[in-house]
Amino acid sequence: MSQHNNFDQVANAIAFIQANLNAQPSLDTIAEHVNLSPHHFQRMFTEWAGTSPKKFLQFLSITHAKKLLKQPHTSVQDAAFETGLSGASRLHDLFIHIEGMTPGEYKNGGQHLTIHYSFAHTLFGTLLIASTAKGICHMAFCTNEETALAELKHEFPHAHYLLMFDECQQNALLIFDYTWHELHPIKLHLKGTDFQLKVWASLLNIPLGELTSYGELATRIGQPKAARAVGSAVAQNPIAYLIPCHRVIQATGTLGNYRWDASRKAAMIGWELAHVQHVDE
Repeated sequence: MSQHNNFDQVANAIAFIQANLNAQPSLDTIAEHVNLSPHHFQRMFTEWAGTSPKKFLQFLSITHAKKLLKQPHTSVQDAAFETGLSGASRLHDLFIHIEGMTPGEYKNGGQHLTIHYSFAHTLFGTLLIASTAKGICHMAFCTNEETALAELKHEFPHAHYLLMFDECQQNALLIFDYTWHELHPIKLHLKGTDFQLKVWASLLNIPLGELTSYGELATRIGQPKAARAVGSAVAQNPIAYLIPCHRVIQATGTLGNYRWDASRKAAMIGWELAHVQHVDE
């Protein structure tokens, strides 16, 4: 069974871990919840996450997150040193450039745009990815492909659509395969207000293995009193994972909601921290 096919069971396990963090559930308890033997579950989970369920649970600890956010400039990288890790690795964020759509493109619903789209199976589930001649314009995790495509077409109702897996999409998807050294520059072609584009650009500055709060993100863009508006812009991010809105959590230390399911957000955060450990050991 591949890593991609394991995600549904892993997500179920992560949701159970999140719901029972205070109880610190054992391997046997988690395995029983997902109807697997402890041995099979341990092997499957480790294959997917690159770390054991116990270590993953530690990564998701609310206590850890609260400690992280007590000081505005403390990062997961700093916390990593305390647990024997050497720090976070250089990331794909350096390769991404945002280009906002012109006012005309924004208003006419993509009337003169040709959008290529395809569905891909990733570590975190099925993904709809779409691109224009200028870059990636949409990435969304989905459980129903027809519904996901309908949502994309609602965003760009007048565009011309082609089912096509192009080079731009192929390069962007390398982000899920430990092959960041093979990435060419990733360009994003986004439909959003100036404020939304500013928030989304700021999200790109949160590296792998680090988290921030909505309030801290608001401060980063020079509007410390706009945490609520920043939260709204984060929630409307149209590019899953590449624009890492999953790295923004609540100031209380809880992970909070996610446009594409809270369990998937937890999976991403835990997987990234596990990868940081793997790279730096």
